[in-house]
Amino acid sequence: MSQKPRSPEAVDEERRQYETGSTTLKELDEEYPYRPKNHSRTFLFSELYQGLFDRLNENKKKPSGPNVHRAKLGPHGSNKISPHEQRRSIIEQFFSRWRTEVGNDIYPAMRLIIPSQDRDRTVYGLKENAIGKLFVKILKIDRNSEDGKALLRWKDPGQRVSSMAGDFSGRCHEVISRRPILMDPGDMSIADVNVMLDKLSAASGEKEQLPLLESFYHRMNADELMWLIRIVLKQMKVGATEKTFLNIWHADGDTLFNVSSNLRRVCWQLHSPNIDLNGRQSQIELFQIFQPQLAQFQFSGTFQKMVDVLTRSHRSETDNDFWIEEKLDGERMQMHMQKDDTVRGGMRFAFWSRQAKNYTYLYGNGFFDQKSSLTRHLRDAFLPEVTSIILDGEMVTWDMDIDKIMNFGTLKTAALAAQKNPFDQTGPRPLFRVFDILYLNDNDLRQYMLRDRRAALERAVKGVHRRLELHPHETATSPEVIEPALRTVVANASEGLVLKDPRSVYTLNSRNDDWIKVKPEYMDDLGENVDVVVIGGYYGSGHRGGRLSSFLCGLRPTKNDIRAGVNPETCFSFCKVGGGFKGEDYQQILEMTEGKWHDWDRKKPPSEYVILGGGEARQAERPDKWIRPSDSFVISVKAASATTSDQFAKLITLRFPRFKGLRLDRTWDSALDYDEFMTLRKRMEEAAEGKTMQMEKKRARASKRVKKEVVIAGQEAETPAVFEGPQSKVFQNLKFCVLSDSTNPRKSKAQIEAFIKENGGAISQKAEVGSEMILLADKKVVKVASLIKAGEVEIIRPKWVFDCLAEGNNYVLPYEPVHLFHATDGLRDWAQDNVDEFGDSYARNFSLKELRDLLMDMPKKEIDYEPFDKQLFVNQLEEHGHDLGNLKCHMFRRNVVYFAAGESISPIRVLKFRNWVQFGGGIVSEDLDDISVTHVVVVGADEQNERDLSAGVRTVISQRTPVPRVVTQLWLKECWKESTLLDEERYAPA
Repeated sequence: MSQKPRSPEAVDEERRQYETGSTTLKELDEEYPYRPKNHSRTFLFSELYQGLFDRLNENKKKPSGPNVHRAKLGPHGSNKISPHEQRRSIIEQFFSRWRTEVGNDIYPAMRLIIPSQDRDRTVYGLKENAIGKLFVKILKIDRNSEDGKALLRWKDPGQRVSSMAGDFSGRCHEVISRRPILMDPGDMSIADVNVMLDKLSAASGEKEQLPLLESFYHRMNADELMWLIRIVLKQMKVGATEKTFLNIWHADGDTLFNVSSNLRRVCWQLHSPNIDLNGRQSQIELFQIFQPQLAQFQFSGTFQKMVDVLTRSHRSETDNDFWIEEKLDGERMQMHMQKDDTVRGGMRFAFWSRQAKNYTYLYGNGFFDQKSSLTRHLRDAFLPEVTSIILDGEMVTWDMDIDKIMNFGTLKTAALAAQKNPFDQTGPRPLFRVFDILYLNDNDLRQYMLRDRRAALERAVKGVHRRLELHPHETATSPEVIEPALRTVVANASEGLVLKDPRSVYTLNSRNDDWIKVKPEYMDDLGENVDVVVIGGYYGSGHRGGRLSSFLCGLRPTKNDIRAGVNPETCFSFCKVGGGFKGEDYQQILEMTEGKWHDWDRKKPPSEYVILGGGEARQAERPDKWIRPSDSFVISVKAASATTSDQFAKLITLRFPRFKGLRLDRTWDSALDYDEFMTLRKRMEEAAEGKTMQMEKKRARASKRVKKEVVIAGQEAETPAVFEGPQSKVFQNLKFCVLSDSTNPRKSKAQIEAFIKENGGAISQKAEVGSEMILLADKKVVKVASLIKAGEVEIIRPKWVFDCLAEGNNYVLPYEPVHLFHATDGLRDWAQDNVDEFGDSYARNFSLKELRDLLMDMPKKEIDYEPFDKQLFVNQLEEHGHDLGNLKCHMFRRNVVYFAAGESISPIRVLKFRNWVQFGGGIVSEDLDDISVTHVVVVGADEQNERDLSAGVRTVISQRTPVPRVVTQLWLKECWKESTLLDEERYAPA
């Protein structure tokens, strides 16, 4: 459907709809002089959802995999393309049509396509429950009717058979479809929807929100309303990331968004594909929000493998350390500060969270801000020479009374209290823990190594005790120090650890192996299982929608509780368990408890049987259903550790609990009570302390070992090596002058000279310009600067030396642009001829890091490098302590699997199992002697064959600590079928 050109007056009227708050068109023109102007009105909203959302949704359902992602010939000779390519094609078609029929201003549509990145529109203050209540009133239905319950209790399966249980927008679609105002799509344009959504975001309370949603209902059909609700909830689920949309609109779209977090700026500044970003525009700037670097998710394997991955790009024999930092339970925050004489005190501040929410109102805009909870205390935090700075860190709550960090949920309360009582030296207060510096005195520091940025941070920031502090780190060279550090932070109820490569640069909006998270769940499970009674249930969403998918477990009352008058059948909420169940378990639970579950009534909670955290007033972790303990059942749970929590009745809970099995041999009154659990916890802590002491002793013994070191004549003592003649003749007849140290890889001048001499080269300490001598430098030291100033000189980076040696051939490599520190135009042209258009070398093999950087820098139309779709969602779950095992692509993430297959077993059969493990984030080992193996899967022709294979395996692994789990192939099949990691004991070979 083509768009009809409109009169200039009509187009101008639609442009006026950009006005938000106090911003006028004149102000927008001043701030964005390059702002494009559409020649026609925007598409109808129905064209957006039909032409883009629905098509992407349908494409998402198509199978994908290694074979699908290669173009192949169809049965009639047609060329089929993969879902990935089809997704790009769908988006490109929509954008192309917009440019042709509307104009170059895509911002109105992009606000609805990726609403989570629209910073210009404030939050709506509407979640599923609030929207459900509003639509009950709009549709004029009884809240106790089936449709009323479907909206208000959308996770509940209800009486009608529905595939939408657990999908709120789908539930709304079902209910509205039965009583629509419009059957066909309405007449609202994309611009109309934006205007209404601006009003909805500004609305305060139900009185103002209700008429706006009612207006949408009268002007949209059920399909349009479903997508509108997804936009309001910012849950689009179309199978494409923001990076994909931005980079298809413009090749530099994601780059500009990373440094600005400004969707409007990306759409307006890069309105044409012919516009290129200059170097300055891709840099971070003061008071411009950037997308911070993130830590990689924890992966399967040993701590040793984790360290190898962390340091593989930069590690050398003399520089192999890594950093260990505590992962803080706070809010990621960036602080910008600049000298500003118009502000009292001379310094202006701004604070933004990772989600680009402005918190300056809370923490302060200057030293004399009367509403500040933080900046008023920072007058002595910086050196006088600091005129501008950007810091990256974590805002946490520090309790001065107990001198420790409090839970994340207390942060805003503590900040508001500090605003009212700024000089109170007791109680909770906000504390900014800084772990990185990105900008200092008008210089972007992202390309400097982490250790150099840390040095700059320590020189620029003095800090203020318990207000702004530098986050400490431990330097380590062995993975043996990780587990003791992890046990220490677990004991302090911390989030975990972050491992960092000190040689790494800062990469915006990236989750790479330079930073790796280590969660407590990586540790061994609790020494003993915990048997608890189920007292409540929660309906699931997604593929578990429509049934109780997780359960609230409780501790029985102690003897002292009963003496104090507590009903012996009362149980105290203790933990929520959702991972590890399979379909058979759910079915067995349903059969055992049919007719025994009761709806939770918040006004009349069943306090005689179930006590929640915070009591009747707060009812923390309130379940959808509850069950009387004497009607219930006992389950066995395993977990990473125990921790304190005010979300549960006894102020204690389990971290990362997982279902192990039903305890049908136990009655509810034989489950653990509080005293019994505390005794068990003490025993586990003593065992963990003993293990830590053993590891400390092992480290102490290792540190006493004498290391063999050799010394180069004339070299500093701290750089060991010895020269015993050439190891190769690659530099024979070549003469070098080394002018500075190397930064990549990090080597001293003496070390570089040693490598050259060891491989046949000659060294001179005097630079001879104009001769055949090769001058090497990586830094603009005084000597190098003098040579450059004197005239035409060619200086090569030491990287060229290391690249020649890495190839292992007896000839030198031709220069490439990456090898040139300073060169004439002729040499630069010649070096450019030695690489292809993307920078790939014709003469040498790339390292993994070089290859990754090459792919990242390729034009986006060639390679669409984008993160896995679910990662942001998974990160949010993990940050809030949720278990990831229910996601199929993560369920084997801590497992290293060895397959023991019988001789008659087809390799294809084993290959299928291997693919399952690897898709689920696990590692397949080819060696049974590999000490990192956690599971041995026995694949036999029959039960007898499995028993024989198992016996042979156990002989090999019996002396290990811990002993790998030996399971049959049925364990793997059931885990895959149920999309969760199941307990192994049920699948041990008979």
